[in-house]
Formats: sequence, C-alpha cells, structure tokens
Amino acid sequence: LNNTIPETDVVKSPIRGIFVPFVIPLDNAGQINEGELRRYLEWLIAHGVHGLYPNGSTGEFTRFTPEERQRVVKISCEVANGRVPVLAGAAEANIRETIRACEIYHDYGARAVAIVSPFYYRLSAPAVYEYYRTIADASPIDVTLYNIPMFATPLDLPTIQRLAEHERIVGIKDSSGDFAFALGLLDTVKRTRPDFSVLAGWEPTLMPLLLMGIDGGTHATAGVAPDLTRQIYDLTMAGEIDAARNLHFQLLRLFDAMLFAGDFPIGFRIGVELRGFNPGPSRQPCVVAPEVK
Repeated sequence: LNNTIPETDVVKSPIRGIFVPFVIPLDNAGQINEGELRRYLEWLIAHGVHGLYPNGSTGEFTRFTPEERQRVVKISCEVANGRVPVLAGAAEANIRETIRACEIYHDYGARAVAIVSPFYYRLSAPAVYEYYRTIADASPIDVTLYNIPMFATPLDLPTIQRLAEHERIVGIKDSSGDFAFALGLLDTVKRTRPDFSVLAGWEPTLMPLLLMGIDGGTHATAGVAPDLTRQIYDLTMAGEIDAARNLHFQLLRLFDAMLFAGDFPIGFRIGVELRGFNPGPSRQPCVVAPEVK
C-alpha cells in the first residue's frame, strides 16, 4: 500500500460535528448499488453533515464481506473528495484484519478509523486495553474507540483514560446512551486531553451532551434528516438553546418512529426511501412492525 496520502486540511482536521452513519443501498440481486450510494452520499454532504461514517451499525457492516466494506469506504472517500472527513468503521473480527483495514483506509484518505471493542467474546478490561494498544501501535491512521455495550465488550473509564495516552488514539464514539458515563468522559479524559474527541452515538443525548462539551455525534437519524441534526448542532453551539431544544424533541420523535418501525435498521432504510432514494431490502430479512406496514 502507498501510505503517503497528502496532509490536507481534512486529513488533519479535528473530529468534530455530525458524522453520519448511513445505510447501504442494494440492488435487486443484493449487491451494493454504487450509483445510488454515490447519489445518496452527495445528498448527505449537500445537506450539511460534517463528515461521513461508513461501516457503522446503521450500515449493517457485519452483513458484508471485508472486500465490500473496503469498497464502501473507498466510495465514501471518493465522494467526499476532501470536502468532509471520513471516519471509517474498521471493526473486523480480529486484530490482524483490523490492522489491515487501518492500512487500507489510510491509503484511501480517510481521516480516522472507528474500532469497536472486541465483540462475541466478553473480555476483561486489561484484555480490551491490549487489543486497542496493539492496533494503535501498528496503525498508520488515527484511531477512535467505539463503545457500544449492547453489541460488544463495554469500555470503562479507567481503560479509556489509559488508551487516551496513546497519541494515535484520538477520540471515542459512545453509543451506550449512558449520560453519566459520558459526563465522566468529559470530566476525566477530555479534561486532561482537550483534543480527544468525544462523539455521542445515541440521539437522546445529543443536545444535552453538546451543552456539556462533547464534540459532536454520529447518529443514524442524520442519514434521514441531515439538515435537522446539523441545525441542532449549530444552534446549540451558538447558544440558541430554545430553538435547539425544540428541534431536539423533533429529532427524538423521528428517531423513535424509525427505531421502533421494525428490526433495526429497517426503519432507517424506510426513512431513506421516503427521502427519495432506493435503498433496496436489507440482506437480512427484516420484519416491519405491524402498525407501520
């Protein structure tokens, strides 16, 4: 691989704002619909997202092959073309393949990678630390931690504090939905390392945590209403609290409607379709809730 990508402003930019995890359009044969994916990503950028987040849970990354995940990141970097940063999901099932993904995504020009804590096996905190440290030591691209306890080994604050001492580890996406835990991140890790990015991954916590000092969010709803999430971010950061709060409640109603529409992330695929795109069916046969059929 050629690991000599240019040091552009986007490559070195802070990881801040609304990064959108997005669904992957599929054609009738169940293959990635690249034309529709590119059209969709252009629309997301035009509607104000600060960055793209391919291979997230919303994108059903476990249902694609490693080569397909690489293709999704490559397309994302090509469409972004330096206009917005790409935070690429690199959650492979083992250290070797994860490091390989880090190398490839660095070569594509991604800003950083997001790596979920070990899944399937529930590991001790020291084992989780060694997992991330080993990857960060070998990675040519900045690494962000991804805490999603519903699917993977939870990250605790002492482990995050230790990992934040590694210069290659530059942030965390917290999808726990635990407001107190996120405040602990701000009071410990971010207080001692201000450049460490903290992103919320659960819609209900977005505005409250922006008020407390997080850097942004990665929200599935941004893939359906990118302008809404961007407005919440901008208004909150500008101190327009009443306006931001009103939009935040709109976000929560939309989030609940899509989250409970059926098996995740089918509600978000339906939402994308209602915005004028053709996402096609998920590779996993999903069931729509009876009341929304």
